[in-house]
Amino acid sequence: MSSTRNPRRKTTTPNQTPLSQRRLKTKPVLALLAILLLGNVLWFISWLIPDKGKETGSDEQVAVIDGDVITRQDWMIAMEERYGKETLQNLVNESVMEKAAEKFKIKVSDKEIDLELALMRSAQDKFDTATQNLSDAQLRQKIRSQLILDKVLTKDIGIEESSIKKYYEENKALYNIETSYRTSIIAVDSKKAADEALSELKDGSEFSVLAREISIDSASASLGGDIGFITEKQENVDAAIKKAVKGLSANKESKVIKLDNGHYAIVQVQEVAKGQSFTYEDVKEHIERELALEQIQQSITPEAFWSEFKATWYYSEEKK
Repeated sequence: MSSTRNPRRKTTTPNQTPLSQRRLKTKPVLALLAILLLGNVLWFISWLIPDKGKETGSDEQVAVIDGDVITRQDWMIAMEERYGKETLQNLVNESVMEKAAEKFKIKVSDKEIDLELALMRSAQDKFDTATQNLSDAQLRQKIRSQLILDKVLTKDIGIEESSIKKYYEENKALYNIETSYRTSIIAVDSKKAADEALSELKDGSEFSVLAREISIDSASASLGGDIGFITEKQENVDAAIKKAVKGLSANKESKVIKLDNGHYAIVQVQEVAKGQSFTYEDVKEHIERELALEQIQQSITPEAFWSEFKATWYYSEEKK
């Protein structure tokens, strides 16, 4: 990776918390992702309907309830009120971070994004619904924006190489990442129901649609059955699920399996992320940046840079 450090800046040591007790922080990335997630809803809808809206106009009926009409204009106004602010904030923040990258000559490589993504997926308790709902391209863009922010914040903080090496030696296990499987599940209360569901899948039913309709696992049903990435050694996942996914390739579903809680299920693997190991050189800058971030006493978001890049937006009056 290319280095962003200034060789002339003063070198300091990290906080005195025992390095062996710390884990790489994925919270800064995920916090930004969670805040920006709602923006993707409006983007997706606007992608689907813009041309049709131009052709039919704002008075087009999109729903009728007992004679009461909801027009396209009503729909769009409601979406703007509910998601508009977050969507615009997302766009402004991403643009501001790109301006910051230009000003401070910061580069973010695909290799760096790959590393962050792999570490996020290995931290199973952190890879939550905020990331599950993003496409790969959207997720990589969010990671890129956060990396730019982190690099700007830490560009003048030096960390002794001995501290970086010590952290790596004490936490090597973090960088030996297991193969993980992005998994979806349909859970039902009887084998008969599971057999019927499997038959529907073989007849062409879409897994995510069927999961929303019949799965009794409410947490995943609303996500089309998606339970995120799981690994063979993950302790909080039913052993039957781990055994089933290990033998599946992407976009394939399992036979009916029985869960520890007495329910029956079918699982599908959406994606297989092959395990990989990272050397000290691979993660040196990542560790340096994370240790430097620990020295920053307050949380700083992209909004802190709006004034520097003369960013204004529709909600400016509200901010005053």
